[in-house]
Amino acid sequence: MCFTEPRGERTPGDGEDVFRKRFAELTSPLTPEAIAGDAANYVDVLVRHDAVLPGSRFGVVGYCYTGAFALRVAAACPGRIAAAASFHGGSLVTDSSTSPHLLLPRIHAQLYFGHAVNDRSMPEEAIRTLDTALEKWGGKYRSETYEGAYHSWTASDSPLYNAPQAERAFSKLTELLAATLP
Repeated sequence: MCFTEPRGERTPGDGEDVFRKRFAELTSPLTPEAIAGDAANYVDVLVRHDAVLPGSRFGVVGYCYTGAFALRVAAACPGRIAAAASFHGGSLVTDSSTSPHLLLPRIHAQLYFGHAVNDRSMPEEAIRTLDTALEKWGGKYRSETYEGAYHSWTASDSPLYNAPQAERAFSKLTELLAATLP
């Protein structure tokens, strides 16, 4: 679920208020602890699957709201997650003590962040804070803003879909996974 933002300002209508309320109801159980626990369980199931080679490592990708999940999964399973990517991810930096960017010291994966422009869920100041934290972290990463790409630009059914930038994002994801996964 992405909140698409038109290029101009708008006032939320009743439909948007209902959507936001329902979104909050559905996501409230997804605490940082729940996400970390679920991630560990999912990775454990994958590791035990017959089709997975012993010692395999994995990649995780998040879009919009789940961009922060990618960081949480990478932190919860540092020995198993080789790559984590976030595209137009929101709330990667918050004022909370559970902000995803504070998990960087626990992450051993290579990271990629593709940011939207004028994104209320990840404004320029938050991107700068994330970039500073990434520099201090010292791991391998790339963080870039996709010019002309607004929140949800990768979703082909979004009114803000940007085909050239979505293709670029897919190429970046493919490069990341090729570089980190056998």
